[in-house]
Amino acid sequence: MPRRSLKDIQSQPDDRNLPINKVGVKDITYPVVVLDRADGLQHTVARINMYVDLPEHFRGTHMSRFVEVLNRYQGGISTKNVRDILEDLKKELNAKTSHVNIEFPYFITKVAPVSGEKSKMDYICTLQGDSSVDYYTLQVKVPLLSVCPCSKEISQYGAHNQRSVVSVSVRAREILWIEELIELVEECGSSQIYALLKREDEKYITERSYENPVFVEDIVRNVAIKLLAHPKVLWFIVETESMESIHNHSAYAQIEIDKSKVKRSLA
Repeated sequence: MPRRSLKDIQSQPDDRNLPINKVGVKDITYPVVVLDRADGLQHTVARINMYVDLPEHFRGTHMSRFVEVLNRYQGGISTKNVRDILEDLKKELNAKTSHVNIEFPYFITKVAPVSGEKSKMDYICTLQGDSSVDYYTLQVKVPLLSVCPCSKEISQYGAHNQRSVVSVSVRAREILWIEELIELVEECGSSQIYALLKREDEKYITERSYENPVFVEDIVRNVAIKLLAHPKVLWFIVETESMESIHNHSAYAQIEIDKSKVKRSLA
């Protein structure tokens, strides 16, 4: 049967007089290509959410068109074309607003500090775009090792330590390399984390982290200071969660700063 003869239920009028803020597709697993500072491009697999608004007089949206728009960008998705995806969604779905959320693992080759062994380390990254604003948001989650300063001070032997996850979300009008954010964050904990370590590396990291204890408060403040000094960053949120090794809860801290407001307050 020809498609034009099939009834289009989605386009039927709706008399409930309620517009919908976001409607679309969620958790699409899709191969993507992202910009890689070292190698130019990196192939990975993303989970993608795409939404548009729906006026009160339409019953439904056209779900297939979301995937059709996504298929146009198989050659690569980056901060360069998030705006294009948003505009295509609005055009194809006759919408006023559009939203996209692209989450993917990003891999960096790391070198162990003593043995020099190389291994791939994965970091969860998210690109978020909203057609109503002229910027995108890039989020990177970076695991760190943190040693408790208080535990070190009061104990005769050692100190408790834990893995902390630092989540950094930034807005920037220029391209900001994922590697830039990761390197910036990894300087702010007791030690970096690696996928592969030999005994000599473990010794080095254990001793180095013990000499560099940090609270969650220290981590978010140290990261925030670096982001305040970064010329490309307009706004940011830094969150740190430490999975406590001697408690059944986590320690948490957050800082959010809009740099334009900071500049105005200092003027």
